[in-house]
This record gives sequence, structure tokens and C-alpha cells, in this order.
Amino acid sequence: MKGKEISITEAVKKFVNDGSTIAFGGFTQNRHPMSFIREMIRQGKKDLVVYGHSSGIDLDILVGAGAVKRAEIAYVGDEQFVTPSPNFGKAAEEGKLEIQDYSNYGATLRFLAGAMGLPFMPAKTMLGSDMLKSGSDKGKSEKKFHLMECPFTGEKVVLLPAAKPDLAIIHAQMVGEGGTVMIYGQKFADDIIAKAAKEVVVTAEEILPEEQIRQKPALTCLPFFEVDAIVKSPFGAHPTSCYGLYDYDPDHYKIYVKAIKSNSFDEYLERYVYVEHREYFERIGGVEKMERLRADPVLGYSPNLKR
Repeated sequence: MKGKEISITEAVKKFVNDGSTIAFGGFTQNRHPMSFIREMIRQGKKDLVVYGHSSGIDLDILVGAGAVKRAEIAYVGDEQFVTPSPNFGKAAEEGKLEIQDYSNYGATLRFLAGAMGLPFMPAKTMLGSDMLKSGSDKGKSEKKFHLMECPFTGEKVVLLPAAKPDLAIIHAQMVGEGGTVMIYGQKFADDIIAKAAKEVVVTAEEILPEEQIRQKPALTCLPFFEVDAIVKSPFGAHPTSCYGLYDYDPDHYKIYVKAIKSNSFDEYLERYVYVEHREYFERIGGVEKMERLRADPVLGYSPNLKR
């Protein structure tokens, strides 16, 4: 049954296998499916291949936990706190992570090709950049790109291979009981990523009756038949933001970065990851913390945070 509600534990166990290719929704410090990611770490998932365009702590925490074998991405950064994200940067410098880099536009076009059922997408992005020097277009079983001349104009174009992940995980503000997904604010290409994937799991702040969701069709991001399972997960994007509901958590980002820089990341995992979501909520500051992060209904973010 499409769009069936299940627990987050069941969702990770059912949809994530060791070696899976995975894509996460969200953008840098915005609306990443963090509760799902923490459950992946708790279950010990490993050898993952992650496709993305603008990752942040979502990919970084998985890299730090040793869950990721390969990342095909454009950007991994946590904006004003640290760029690149610390675990990712360290793994890249030490050669412990396979990396295939694209421009933001190029990475997104790969998902678009996957969503359209195409094997590749022609583009001009990345031409003239060093991205075409890292990862040759010849002699590899999995090519990063292919250069060719357009048969119509003779112009040089880059062919970008389609990204078709086994699983896409999206965090949304609201989802209907049948799986219709509603997202406020920027979608960050989450709809394209989901349509490129073989299976889709949506974690959501709230699950509502379908008739209530369908009263605002302009906010529908994905129809129910694109969604394989839904998970209720209040504050499931923390410490990233969820537009219109709560802001990102600068205090927690500082704790996270400090733990990595002081070589105490394992202690961070013990305190904030190897616990159930309810316990995690209390350890980040509970109701009092989320009240401080609560978004202004007009602005969509909290104007009171010290950033």
C-alpha cells in the first residue's frame, strides 16, 4: 500500500540496506530528515552511496559515523558554522571517502534526468571548471561525465549521468494520511529527487486527513502515489530548520562542530544519536528550546536567534 504510515524504526529497517544509494531532501541548514538519519546510524547502516546537491549535517553526521562509502555531491557545508562540514572535510583530506563532485546545477540536473527516465542530461554547466579534470570521462565503469559535440550546433556539451537512487527521504511540514505531501517555502528540488528515486519515504511534522491536505493544492509537493511510506516525526529536521515551524539551532550546531574539532564525536553520538527521538528532544533542551526556535508565522523563521 502506497503512503502507509509506519514507525521510523520500521522504515529504516525496511527501506535502507547496506550499500543502498540514497538521496536526502533539504538544503544546507534547511529541512533535512535528521530523525531518519539518526535512526540509520543507530541501526548500523553502512557502505551507503549518497547523491546530493547541497548537503550539510545530514551527510556529515553519516560520514562521521562511518556509514558512507561514496558521495556524489556539489556542496557539503553548514553555512556560517563551518564549510566544508567537518567530518566530510576531514574524510576528504584523508582519502577515506570516495567523492565525485558536480556543480549545484549539475547535481540537480542529474536528478532531473532520473525523474524523466533519461540516462543522462546534456548541459553546459561545469565547462571550463576543474570539475572536468577530477574524474575522467574515459576508462571508468561509472563515468562522472562525458564530453561531446552537439550534433545540431557543434557546441561542446557535458553529458551528466542520471541519478536514480534506491531511496529518497524527504522531510515535510505536513503529509496526508494517504501520502500526499505538503511543503511550505522552498522545495529545494525535493520533488525532483523523490521522482528520480525507486522508493520514497517521507517524514513529517504532522499527519493530517487527506481532505484537509487537498484544500491547499498549491502547496502539494508530491502526490500520494509517489510515496511508499510516511513517518510522523515532530521536530524531525532538528538541528536544521523547518520553514514556517522552527528555525535551525545555532547552539546545537556549535556543540556538533566543537565535538568534532575536539575529537569527541563518539561522545556526541552517544549523547544525541544512540538514544530514541523523545530522549534526544529532551537533551537538546525540550519544549523550552523549541519555543525559542519557533518560527514567526509571517517571516517563516525566528527573528530572535543570535546567529
